[in-house]
Amino acid sequence: RISMHRRKLLEALETYAERYPQESNLVERFNIFIGENAHCFQSDNLIGHVTGSAWLVCPSYHRVLLTHHKKLNRWLQLGGHSDGEADSLKVALREASEESGLHVTVLDSSIFDLDIHEIPDRKQEAAHLHFDVRFVLQATDVNFVVSPESHDLRWVNIEDIEKYTKEYSVLRMRDKYSARHG
Repeated sequence: RISMHRRKLLEALETYAERYPQESNLVERFNIFIGENAHCFQSDNLIGHVTGSAWLVCPSYHRVLLTHHKKLNRWLQLGGHSDGEADSLKVALREASEESGLHVTVLDSSIFDLDIHEIPDRKQEAAHLHFDVRFVLQATDVNFVVSPESHDLRWVNIEDIEKYTKEYSVLRMRDKYSARHG
C-alpha cells in the first residue's frame, strides 16, 4: 500500500509523463522505485533516494545559477537530499536557498525535469542512485554566497552552458527551458 507522502509525487509523475511521453521509461523507473521503497525520501536508503533540484534562473530569466559541486567536482544545478521531506518542490526551494544564500521563488510548481544518476562510491558511503526531481525556480537578486558544498557558483548565460558542463541532463534542462522561454 502506497502512503500519502509518496502518492503526491506519484501523481506529479503521472502529469509529467503526459507532458513528456518520450520519457515514459524514466518515469516508470521512478514509479517502481517509489512504489517499492517506503523510505525513498531518506538518505539512509542504501539503494538510492529521491532528491530535489532547482533550475534556478536570474531575475531577467536569461541566466541559470550553476554550482561547481565540491564532492562530484562538476558544474551542476543546485539541489540535494530530501532528508525525509516528501515534497520535492520544498526540497528544491530549500536546497537552492541554502546553497546560494539567495531568496528563491517558484516559477512553475510542476516537475520540470527528472533524472536518475549514480553517486559514486566514496569513503563515507557506498555507490547509490539519486532519483532527482527538478523544478524551475527564480532568484529575486543575483548576489549569491558560495556554500561549503561548492567550490564555486556562477550565473551562466543559457546559451553558454556547454562551456561549463557536458552533463546530458543539464543540457536537456537547458533545451527544455529554451523551448519554453525562448
